[in-house]
Amino acid sequence: MIKMKNWTKRFLMSCLFLLAIGATFQSISGVNATLLLNSIAASNSSSEPASGTTTPLLEDAFDWSKYPKHTVTATGYTAGFESTGKNQGHPEYGITYSGVKVKRDLFSTVAADLTVFPIGTILFIPGYGYGVVADKGGAIKGNELDLYYETVEDVYKKWGKKKVDVYVVEKGNGTLTEAQLQTLNEDKSLQVFRQQYISSEKR
Repeated sequence: MIKMKNWTKRFLMSCLFLLAIGATFQSISGVNATLLLNSIAASNSSSEPASGTTTPLLEDAFDWSKYPKHTVTATGYTAGFESTGKNQGHPEYGITYSGVKVKRDLFSTVAADLTVFPIGTILFIPGYGYGVVADKGGAIKGNELDLYYETVEDVYKKWGKKKVDVYVVEKGNGTLTEAQLQTLNEDKSLQVFRQQYISSEKR
């Protein structure tokens, strides 16, 4: 009986210790526990593939149906004059409403109606990857998104305009920094997907 009580106490103390570590990590890094669990799952499911096997697509790596879904009209855009009215010499060229620079990566910057998706919201967009809401647009109303691409050619070749279901991985709190975006893109457990994405973009 005493042994059982001791074991129960140790088990509870271990659980509390792990919860404390998790809370500390989240408060310091700003990484949501949901995203962390996804990263761990990705690490487990996407370690170096065995010879003769291929890494699953990001679309197939998780059960996205567990996340809140929104049907949106998504349009590709660039930082250039054709999308923003700004040329490269403009002091705000390539700078989003949040203050971060536009980026096309595993976690790319996207623009949204901030009453629907606040700044910092992380979305999974099938066929595009992760999008982090960093910008807004005067013409973006309701369930609409603008997805950043580096060139007009990429916009037409790789996206254009589509109606698509997107999944809210983490709702933003209204802020986004370069450091946060960099941390997301450099998450070690997701690099296998990043490399897969980079390779596909170069083809």
